[in-house]
Amino acid sequence: MRPAVLLAACAALLLAGCASAGAANDGRMPVSAAFYPLQFVAERVGGEHVRVTGLTKPGVEPHDLELTPRAVGSLAKARAVVYLAGFQAAVDSAVRTQAADAGVDVTAAARLEGKDPHFWLDPTRLADVATAVGEDFARRDPANAADYRANAAALDAELAVLDTEFRTGLARCRTRELVTGHAAFGYLAQRYGLHQEGVAGMSPDIEPDAATLRDLSAHVRDAGVSTVYSESLVSPALAQTVAREAGAQVAVLDPLEGITDLSKGRDYLEVMRANLRTLRAGQVCS
Repeated sequence: MRPAVLLAACAALLLAGCASAGAANDGRMPVSAAFYPLQFVAERVGGEHVRVTGLTKPGVEPHDLELTPRAVGSLAKARAVVYLAGFQAAVDSAVRTQAADAGVDVTAAARLEGKDPHFWLDPTRLADVATAVGEDFARRDPANAADYRANAAALDAELAVLDTEFRTGLARCRTRELVTGHAAFGYLAQRYGLHQEGVAGMSPDIEPDAATLRDLSAHVRDAGVSTVYSESLVSPALAQTVAREAGAQVAVLDPLEGITDLSKGRDYLEVMRANLRTLRAGQVCS
């Protein structure tokens, strides 16, 4: 290699190294978040004082997350790892071995019931998680504690508005039966007076047998359900089968486990409002 080219290459490598080091030491608290709703909370609560890395990449079903050795090792550098214990075994293991002191388990704040982890589809539960994350960040970074608490309070207020929109929008609907691709919408249904029936169980990977599909199709017909909801990130085949047998249509709900370019919004709030529009049409609400 000619000397001039060699010098240019070395300079480029040096600059890249400096830029990388600068990003790693920019004064912001490094935070990892297990999956999208927790990433959204961490970013909104942390604001300009944090640098958030999501462990579940866009388009990946979080139930099935596997972490690379590099991703596991990176957790050792995080000051906080926001996660939901019991939801993602790979994250639980990584926190236990690499980031025990940094772990921020939101289980208690989320007020989980039974084995259903999908608390974020109830905005009031996500608001409680935001408050808890704000307090945790304030403890870890006392110099910016006031900002963390103020950011959490602002997000709580936005989520309260969203909750009101859902309560009003779903108050008067022709059917209260909510038939979904898998049982991810239990907290939403409970909060807004709906009754959920999942085609699959709590995990989208567990497919029902033929008899279960026949029974659910009969329930859809008998209850006068006009819409069966498939989900983003999951094959619509089962929902389509039930809808076809029952003479219903299929619409798509987003369980907010991950945001992609195909999501109907740029963040949690926008996609939840898109879900509300879909529900109002599918449940025939006035």
